[in-house]
Formats: sequence, C-alpha cells, structure tokens
Amino acid sequence: MHVPGSVPPPAPEPQETPAAPDIGHPARPGPTDPAPGPGRHARRFGLPVATALVMGNIIGGGIFLLPASVAPFGTVSLLAFGVLTVGAIALALVFGRLAARDPRTGGPYVYARGAFGDFAGFLAAWAYWITTWVSNAALAVAAVGYLDVLIPVNDHRWTACLAALVVQWLPALANFAGTRYVGAVQLVSTVLKFAPLLLVAVGGLFFFDPDNLGPFNASGSSGIGAVSAAAAILLFSYLGVESAAVSAGEVKDPRRTVGRATVIGTAGAALVYLLGTLSVFGTVAHDRLVTSDAPFSDAVNAMFGGAWGGWAVALAALVSMTGCLNGWTLLSAQTPYAAARDGLFPAAFARKRRGVPTTGVAVTVVLASLLTVYNYTSGSAKVFEVLVLVTTFTATVPYLLAAAAQIFHLVSGQGEKVDRARLVRDGVIAAVAAAFSLWLVAGAGYAAVYQGVLFLFAGVLVYAVMAARRRRAEAATAP
Repeated sequence: MHVPGSVPPPAPEPQETPAAPDIGHPARPGPTDPAPGPGRHARRFGLPVATALVMGNIIGGGIFLLPASVAPFGTVSLLAFGVLTVGAIALALVFGRLAARDPRTGGPYVYARGAFGDFAGFLAAWAYWITTWVSNAALAVAAVGYLDVLIPVNDHRWTACLAALVVQWLPALANFAGTRYVGAVQLVSTVLKFAPLLLVAVGGLFFFDPDNLGPFNASGSSGIGAVSAAAAILLFSYLGVESAAVSAGEVKDPRRTVGRATVIGTAGAALVYLLGTLSVFGTVAHDRLVTSDAPFSDAVNAMFGGAWGGWAVALAALVSMTGCLNGWTLLSAQTPYAAARDGLFPAAFARKRRGVPTTGVAVTVVLASLLTVYNYTSGSAKVFEVLVLVTTFTATVPYLLAAAAQIFHLVSGQGEKVDRARLVRDGVIAAVAAAFSLWLVAGAGYAAVYQGVLFLFAGVLVYAVMAARRRRAEAATAP
C-alpha cells in the first residue's frame, strides 16, 4: 500500500484494456491511463502533435488581443513579458520533470495528489478545471473581436453573445468526434496561425516607429506594481504550458515526449510573443492601441494601408482561436477525468468515448456558455480582462502545487537518483516556478483573488461530498 506523500511507483506500460478507477487509499496513484483504445477515431499523440498542442494552446486568443489589454500599462509591459517568459519556461521544465516521474493523464492533479494526498490533488484539479472553462469563455470573447472585423457583430450585445457561443460549440463538436479529429484540428490550426503572427512579428520590425510606443509606465503606479499588474494579465497568454502533461495518457512515450514537447512549445511561443508584441507596439499608435479590439489587424493595416491585411489577419486569428479552443476543450475534460478515476470527481467524468472524456467536454462547454452569457448581460465593458484575471488566480493554484510537488520530491530525496549538480539545477528551477506563481497571485489584484477564492471554496464543499461518498463506499465493502 502506498503511503501518503510518497513518490508513486513507476507506472506500467499502457495497456489496451482500461483499468478500473482507483478508489482505494487516499494517496495511492490510480492506474496508468490506457491508450485511447482501438478504433479509427482514437489516436495517441506523437512529438509533433504534442508540441502543436502546447503551442496551439499557448498561442491562441492571448497573443491576438493582449497587446491592447496591456497597452494601458505602457511599454513596461514588455519587461513584464520578459519576466513572464522566464517563469513560463521554469514551469515548462518542472512539468517535464514531473511527467517523466509520473506520465499519467491529469498533469498538476496527478503530481499534487501523489505528493500531498487527496485534498491537494482535488484543489489542483478543481482550480485547473475552473481555469479551463473560464479561459474558454475569455477566448470566445476575444474571437468575437476579430470576427467583428469580418462581420459586424459587436454592434448589438446579443449578436456578439451568440457569436461567442457558436465559437465555443464548434470545437466541442470536434472533441465529441474523437481524439483523431482533435489532433488534426490542432495541427492544422497551429500551422495556419503562424503566417500572420510571423508577418507582424518579423515584418513589423521594418515599419517600427518609436513614437508609437507611448510612455514607459502609463499606469501611474510604481514600476514593480505596473510590471506585476501587466504580468497578471499576460499570464493568460502562457496558459497551456502544461498541455502535454495534462494529456500525458494520450501521448506516445510520455516520459520522453511530454518534457520535450513542453519545453519546445513554450520556447517557440515565447519567441513569437515577444517579437509580435514589440512589433504591434511599434506599428500602432499608443492611443489607438489602448482602444483596439483587433490589434494585429490594426498593425497590418498600419504596415500596408487599407483593410485587406486586417481582414486576412482577422481570419487567421479566428482559425487560431478555434484551434486553441479545440485544445482547451480537451484539456478541460482531462483533469476531471483523472480525478473521477480516483473517486474525487463524480464518476460520470470518467467516461470516455473515442478517446475523449465526453461528460467533461459537455459540462465544460455548458458552464463556459453560461459564463459568457452572464458577462455579456452584465454590461461589463471589459469582459475579456475580467475573465483573464480570474483565470490568472485559479491557474496559479495548480501551478504552485506542481512546483511544490517537485520541491517535495527533491528535498525528500525520493525518486530517481541524480547527481548533485542536477539536483541543485532542478531545485533552482522549481524555486523560480514557485516564486513566479506566488508573484502572479499578488499581481492578479484583490478583485480577481476574491472571485477566485469563492470558486475554490465552492470546490471544498464538492470535495466534502465526494470524500463522504468514498468513505461510505469503503465501509460498505469492508469485511
């Protein structure tokens, strides 16, 4: 029997026949996720698709809208981007190391539960699940801004709301079709999105005008405060760094592939982000950028004149965001699936069809749709920013628990044997990832932390019910 807080034993090779859910000892790891199962609709991801999943989920709606969201802070947000990149890569390395130790579907949930037991695992799963469906709502709102460049939908609130709902449900239908289609959509959308991004990121440097940059710190707060506040919004653009780890059960040779895909995908996304944001800042006048609903379209229009370039970028942005929603919809179901197999989420979340946890997909898209409708009917002028800040806080919970799990394994001396130099390096990386997560909680602001804590506390009640049901089931089966 496994002792709470100890390192899970090496997982066996995936089998074709699914194992029964683990509802035994509170901290005992569940069975390694099997392959999605035979059939033409389920397929395991190799390195290219796993990397595309990471990059596609990172480079989604964030890069296409966030330059305008952080413009009010001034060019100090570029410094925030640099700091954020260091933290994101540290997280990527931590997830790679943890996935090599325990390559099961669930990502931060699996790592937190293996190190600290059921309650920590549940908090990671619950917070990450909230992050995914709130992120889906935010991405849909961002997509509507670019759809408005092609078709005027923002003139009426309900038209915009309906468009956001359609954008969410189309990727959900691809997920219901099976992992084969999820991977295909992800790969195609990741390739297509790079044309406009590279056009602006590289081409924009030739049209760069320093006069467009505006003030260095336009927020009026201290330099550190401005960097933290900008980074809290920018974190949304890096959500997805854990994508390959969360879907490890659907990845070929996950001990090797997950780490490589995570680092390659994060580094590639960081390069595109930094160049793209710098180019947008230098091609669109600051006062125009602050009020822009489609900053990349505005950048291309400023570079070449007319509206054709903006239309092309808007179309590519929609493809990109649809692909991102496709990947996030899958991730939104994976963590509840892993938790349900361990008896910490309702059993319905553990059901799979064609390699996809369909109940998780359905519940997620319904919740995201309800949140979208609520935000549009509330009349908030900054729907995207509000949703982004909530996900910033909830995302830091599983990130911090994952970093803490890595520190736990390193300090306790459990797991694989490593030399002292590697131990020190891994310790420094884990410490940077943990400090980075704490810093982001502070930068999210009081309102985001307040709303996020309410979401977390609601989860505590769900955990109480699920734990009681497990205890009752164990008592009924005890000799």
